[in-house]
Amino acid sequence: MIEELLVAVAGAAAAAAVYAGAAARVVKQYERGVVFRFGRLRDDVRSPGFTMIVPLVDRLHKVNMQIVTMPVPAQEGITRDNVTVRVDAVVYFKVVDAADALIRVEDYKFAVSQMAQTSLRSIIGKSDLDDLLSNREKLNQGLELMLDSPAMGWGVAIDRVEIKDVSLPETMKRSMARQAEADRERRARVINADAELQASKKLAEAAEVMSDQPAALQLRLLQTVVAVAAEKNSTLVLPFPVELLRFLERSTAGPVGAAATGTAAGASEAAGMTRPFSEAYLRGAADAAARVEPVEDLTGASVEPVPAEDGT
Repeated sequence: MIEELLVAVAGAAAAAAVYAGAAARVVKQYERGVVFRFGRLRDDVRSPGFTMIVPLVDRLHKVNMQIVTMPVPAQEGITRDNVTVRVDAVVYFKVVDAADALIRVEDYKFAVSQMAQTSLRSIIGKSDLDDLLSNREKLNQGLELMLDSPAMGWGVAIDRVEIKDVSLPETMKRSMARQAEADRERRARVINADAELQASKKLAEAAEVMSDQPAALQLRLLQTVVAVAAEKNSTLVLPFPVELLRFLERSTAGPVGAAATGTAAGASEAAGMTRPFSEAYLRGAADAAARVEPVEDLTGASVEPVPAEDGT
């Protein structure tokens, strides 16, 4: 009797172990469990952890709730300004309702992929080439809205859509390169012209200052000499400005200085000299010119020479 009882207990324990093994399920943290009993959906979605189902009656389907990264194959299309391009993108989405993702669509990943390709082609046809190249953020938002509307009915939420690359024909690349080069050249010419205009204004202001202050011209000349001497040239050709002579003429005070300046200037012009004279030299030249007596007119009749005697 006792042996039969022990055998029955052992059989019951074995049956319970088999039942527990068949009914026990483990749902991971990033998954949700959807239970179908005799093909009908149970309202309770199993949360992560250990759970039990009825063997041979319930079916547990695990749905991944992680964000899925899906590349969209490159789509070739014609933009609104009649340029043929190839555009590829990537879609980030996740399941927010595990039951709808299993019931409302056969394969939600395939459905999202096909919808992304169709939406990408539609965006290409509605956009210009400049928008595809420089205004991608706006196009990404438009793609996200186009995908998110039908995906919400499938229990899927579109997290982000990014356009990866835009491939252009070689002829279009060369045309864009020439356009960019021409634009840069135009800007360079405008900058050079603006610089010339500003330099001319500054030079005009400098000329006005030098005309009011002749000493500034001498200082500028000395600066030029210093700059040229720094080049270690063996020969230095230094032009002597006439304005400097005029400045020296104005700096001599009194009529003596003026007369000496006129005499020195005449002597300088006769001798072909261009160097300045000191004040002492000018005064000495004026005094010497004052002491010279006028020469009488020697243009009278000439004296005939006496003929030489014979034998002289």
